[in-house]
Amino acid sequence: MLSDIEIAQLATPKRIIPLAAEKLGIPDEVLEPYGHFKAKVDLAYLDSLPENPNSKLILVTAISPTPAGEGKTTTSVGLGDGLSRIGKKTMICLREPSLGPVFGMKGGAAGGGYAQVIPMEDINLHFTGDFSAIALANNLLAALVDNHIHQGNTLNIDVRRVTWKRVVDMNDRALRDIVVGLGGISNGYPREDGFDIVVASEVMAIFCLATSLKDLKERLGNIVVGYTTDRQAVHARDLKAHGAMAVLLKNAIKPNLVQTLEHTPAFIHGGPFANIAHGCNSVTATKNALKLADYVVTEAGFGADLGAEKFIDIKCRKAGLRPSAVVLVATLRALKYHGGVDLKELNLENLEALAIGFANLERHVHNIRTHYGLPCVVGINHFTYDTEAEINLLKHKLAPYGVPVVVSKHWAEGGKGAEDLARAVIEITSNGKSDFRFLYDDDQPLWEKMKSIATKIYGASDITADTDVRNKIKKLQEQYGHYPVCVAKTQYSFSTDPKLRGAPSGHVVNIREVRLAAGAEFIVMVCGDIMTMPGLPKVPSAEKIDIDENGVVVGLF
Repeated sequence: MLSDIEIAQLATPKRIIPLAAEKLGIPDEVLEPYGHFKAKVDLAYLDSLPENPNSKLILVTAISPTPAGEGKTTTSVGLGDGLSRIGKKTMICLREPSLGPVFGMKGGAAGGGYAQVIPMEDINLHFTGDFSAIALANNLLAALVDNHIHQGNTLNIDVRRVTWKRVVDMNDRALRDIVVGLGGISNGYPREDGFDIVVASEVMAIFCLATSLKDLKERLGNIVVGYTTDRQAVHARDLKAHGAMAVLLKNAIKPNLVQTLEHTPAFIHGGPFANIAHGCNSVTATKNALKLADYVVTEAGFGADLGAEKFIDIKCRKAGLRPSAVVLVATLRALKYHGGVDLKELNLENLEALAIGFANLERHVHNIRTHYGLPCVVGINHFTYDTEAEINLLKHKLAPYGVPVVVSKHWAEGGKGAEDLARAVIEITSNGKSDFRFLYDDDQPLWEKMKSIATKIYGASDITADTDVRNKIKKLQEQYGHYPVCVAKTQYSFSTDPKLRGAPSGHVVNIREVRLAAGAEFIVMVCGDIMTMPGLPKVPSAEKIDIDENGVVVGLF
């Protein structure tokens, strides 16, 4: 059996400039090629395009992640190819992979099997340099903060209350908490500092929510980097940093155009983590894909409780987007894992465990339909070990909900294996009833917004926080109470305990920390033990990645 990278390397991609003209009508003069098979698209050209009143936005999300894998990106790519095969003008919008997971444990984000975006090695390794630009912009601001303090500190920044961290696009636990400014007077003032991973940076969130260069620059200027000795906020614009930061991002903000193995065009742009940030590709990519195609398939990170919630309550709210339907991805293996089965036993038929694990899928379906009013299709990402009895049981249990269940074989067969899923999506967007709404209103207090997410989406009984965190929330409420809430928590459970599988209920969600993201325009509620700088596992994926004497990359999934 061929690996993902071997399948990708055997593919024959089309050159991106003629593909863009053939599939999307994009003229070559507005493309900036990065080699033969990837290019950036000029923003002025995209801005000039008229809106497409017939375009439909399809959100792909999933059950709560497990070590067994769900295949959300693979399904997104397969669905896009399936729609293309049956004659629909389609684009796919995905996030760019972070090098942290690529070299760590999770892997890349280019799909898998015969449902991939290519060039796979480029996409997973540096791509067009967007993440490097984001890291540079972030770290320029950090350097300007410390330089301002060193050069006289006319803004009276309290070195104990600098909140802006440095970033690197790698899992490195040793950088979580550090001390900077050591070595004497010429090196500045010593203070505690730390690193986040690039995809957790507020610059990344801003990058993905900005609608133009002007909006990007304004949002960057609104970043709060710390506080003065009398507790007044210090913004990036106070340091005159936002202009230079925008310059570093001026090319990165242009969407990246690539293709699937079957030549369906795809924008891959931006990549905030969903368990830390809002987990969606850029607004620029999504909104312009809707101008260029009739069906746009996009994904939201991790399970629907994190990814879909943030996609709707943050991205859609801010950008005026309205999804037409949701595809909820599940695998029988993952549902059996939620039913208590050990990883080593997941390939064996187990109807009892599947029935128990169904509770996880059931809650996600309920949330999508009840709380967001969206029509939903359950897409079963097929494994060769799946049995007819298991598939029939799942269909039987979902029958009372009136939700279509489609077995999709895109991993093995590409777009051909996803044609049934594509037809189900077309039908539900044409005939399905949509009563789209947000989970909470803008004018609800921050505490109530968080409580709505916890009790309605996570199945919790309540939320808690210590006195210090409560006071910070109350203080933020005065100026930023209209902002949406971005929850940072484990992706593995509806609760804050990653070991609680299935659909736990009645738990209490504790808010450990609250952070202001004034440029991104949301409030981050950190719950449980989630880290904004992950560590590498005992056996990192990096140990298997290599290059041979002919320059061929091996071991990359």
